[in-house]
Amino acid sequence: MLRRSFIASALLAFAGLACAQPAKPVRIIVSFVPGGPVDFVARTIAEPLSKELGRTVIVENKPGANGAIGAQEVIRAEPDGSTIWITSVGAAAINPVLYDKLPYDMQRDFAPVSLVVNNVELLVVNPNDPARDAAEFVAAAKSKKEPITMASSGIGSIPHLAIEQLADATGARLLHVPYKGAAPAITDVMGGQVGGFFGDVPGLINQVKAGKVKALGIASNTRHPVLPDIRTLEEQGIRGVDTINWYALFVSSKTPPASVDALNKAVRNALATPALRERLLQSGADPMSSTPQELASLLRQDTDKWGRLIKAKNIRPE
Repeated sequence: MLRRSFIASALLAFAGLACAQPAKPVRIIVSFVPGGPVDFVARTIAEPLSKELGRTVIVENKPGANGAIGAQEVIRAEPDGSTIWITSVGAAAINPVLYDKLPYDMQRDFAPVSLVVNNVELLVVNPNDPARDAAEFVAAAKSKKEPITMASSGIGSIPHLAIEQLADATGARLLHVPYKGAAPAITDVMGGQVGGFFGDVPGLINQVKAGKVKALGIASNTRHPVLPDIRTLEEQGIRGVDTINWYALFVSSKTPPASVDALNKAVRNALATPALRERLLQSGADPMSSTPQELASLLRQDTDKWGRLIKAKNIRPE
């Protein structure tokens, strides 16, 4: 009898210890190197998300192959909601139509969780450029015999597609000059080697405030709260340049719906906190959550939109 009682007590104690084990950490996989804008957003939301989930949230960088390495890390992980992919619109909606073959399929392999931020594109030029706004920049481009050079962060990138949209919207002659990333492109704009650049506000906000580049217009239907004096392109009579480089969270498509819903709730609650919103806004990013269904719809819309432009312009990766 005593022995049975001892065994029962031991089993109960073991069960209690098992229950007391810390919860499995949540990993946010970033497909880019540390220090970039996606990495910044991931690390900014990690702590508030940890508080909402009651679990440790860590950020892991898996750069390379245009986002495919990070994507595959999530696909291979146990589909229990503990491994999340944060990605920009590029890897999610542009790469599937830009590249003939990818080792992942957004519809087959991933379940949407939520938007995190919207990054609008800002048209900037060298401070010595005489144009006071985008309308004057376009007028100057039309008056020149040679096309104005426009830098981008790479073929098929959001800055590249914004250039194509601006050319279509205005008839201006613009020569696309692709760079390997935004940093060298911005450097050459500041040095006057290229005429202009479309870039995410977070990547340009410091240079604009320091007077190293001149902001001419926002490619959005509303002005940016951190740059309230910069008019939108639409306000300047330029319509059809609608480039939003959103960042969003996805998990494996095999993840149980209940886990997806729990993650979505945690993300939405975290993004609603004033401190997190303010930090993201001051960086130039616009915090924006969504339901999984809304993100799925946005993914389909942008894949279709950018696919049409890429095919119409016959844009091919290097």
